[in-house]
Amino acid sequence: MTATGLTARLAAHIAGARLEQVSPQALRMTRLSLLDALGVTLAASQLGEGVAAFAEVARDTGGRPEAGVIGFGFRTSSLAAVLVNGAGAHALDFEDAYDGAPIHPNAACVPVAVALAERLDASGPDILTALAVGCDLVCRLGLALKVNPDEAGWYPPPILGAFGAAATAARLLGLDAAQTAAALALTLNQATATAQFKTDPTSTLRGVRDAFPAHAGLLSALLAKRGVSGFDGVFEGKAGLFTLFAKGQYDEAVLTDDLGERFHGEHLSFKPWPSCRGTHAFIEAALDLREAHDLAPDMIAQIIMTGGGVQRMLAEPAAQKQAPLTAIDAKFSLPFTTALALVHGVVTLDSYAPGRLADPAVLALAARSTFVLNPRATLRDAAAGALTLVLRSGQTLTRHIAHPLGAPQNPIGESQIVAKFQDCAARAFRPASDADLATLSETVLSLETIAKPAAALACLTGDSITKRRYTPWPAR
Repeated sequence: MTATGLTARLAAHIAGARLEQVSPQALRMTRLSLLDALGVTLAASQLGEGVAAFAEVARDTGGRPEAGVIGFGFRTSSLAAVLVNGAGAHALDFEDAYDGAPIHPNAACVPVAVALAERLDASGPDILTALAVGCDLVCRLGLALKVNPDEAGWYPPPILGAFGAAATAARLLGLDAAQTAAALALTLNQATATAQFKTDPTSTLRGVRDAFPAHAGLLSALLAKRGVSGFDGVFEGKAGLFTLFAKGQYDEAVLTDDLGERFHGEHLSFKPWPSCRGTHAFIEAALDLREAHDLAPDMIAQIIMTGGGVQRMLAEPAAQKQAPLTAIDAKFSLPFTTALALVHGVVTLDSYAPGRLADPAVLALAARSTFVLNPRATLRDAAAGALTLVLRSGQTLTRHIAHPLGAPQNPIGESQIVAKFQDCAARAFRPASDADLATLSETVLSLETIAKPAAALACLTGDSITKRRYTPWPAR
């Protein structure tokens, strides 16, 4: 296979990327993203709906113990581990996001990076470079869209995330440009996700969806390394990614401008609340109004939520969203999450425990909600929204949030992300000791100085870290 054009350029960039190209801010965000993802995946081993089933399949089918199954206390093949850890990556909807596009850029990349870090005993700089490259590719693919694939029934986050997983794997496996292009082609042959699951209130697929793109990306790179050929035109071809999923409407310049000079991971958003990023503007507005006006639920006659097309899917069908049956559907519900914030003044992982979904005060308030579509909103406004509360007194309160907490324009600090990691990690099915988690956190936050960080990953499966001596990596 000889790749030309856009596919060849992206493949060459992935194969040739070096740590020195990644800006200090992009490196910082990549380190924080990795720590955040590890914590969220640990918590998902206990709290994520459907994740345990993936772990049981991995355990029952066996495999050479190359990589840890995060939070479950055993090791298996890298492909099986990626499948389980990918299922946990998004199961709590608490991982990082990119507000400018309909994506979760690291949900499929991190499981691949962690599995290969163990299998290959990869260096910290190589892990960071691979994650930065994979994240950047997913962001560029999402930003290049001129139409939302969801309008045609395709669900973008796992589809685009698969290519980030393939890029991460290709970079860590040392694939050359031709092999990388083949890996991307093999990924296109597997990358898919129907939006049909949104219509089923009992489905947990929305939560565990990133198992499949993570597995596809790693499998594709492993096959490409062994000589399996793909095809050209992965992205730009007549039957390429953008033709299949976006009616051929995309901006190629977004994919190539400043390639290798600018990494979009600089602009990640970190979640303070464990729900769809599209709900966060409304949670923040609800908490602000509640505190500012000392509101009680019975004071509120009506909730009016105004947002774009992405938020619309979080509000309709109204009956389903006002009374969700599963935790993941509740996290994808504007009425429920907004009512939750107004009633309790907090939104945490505990807010979505099975018994909490039937909270009568939350359900009663959610039933008084209405969604209004902002026709001027675009994909770039996916995280913004306005909340209006009509009080029984006749007073109307409105709060518009353009950049919810956790966005680059409204960031949360490193100490808060570390605290989130610690809280999540403590919820694992098989939790690690506080000391081991502290060592892991320190390792991740200084990853570019660590030659062989795999030893610190032992605590992800509940094993004690036995090797605490790390060979320093030369400074940049």
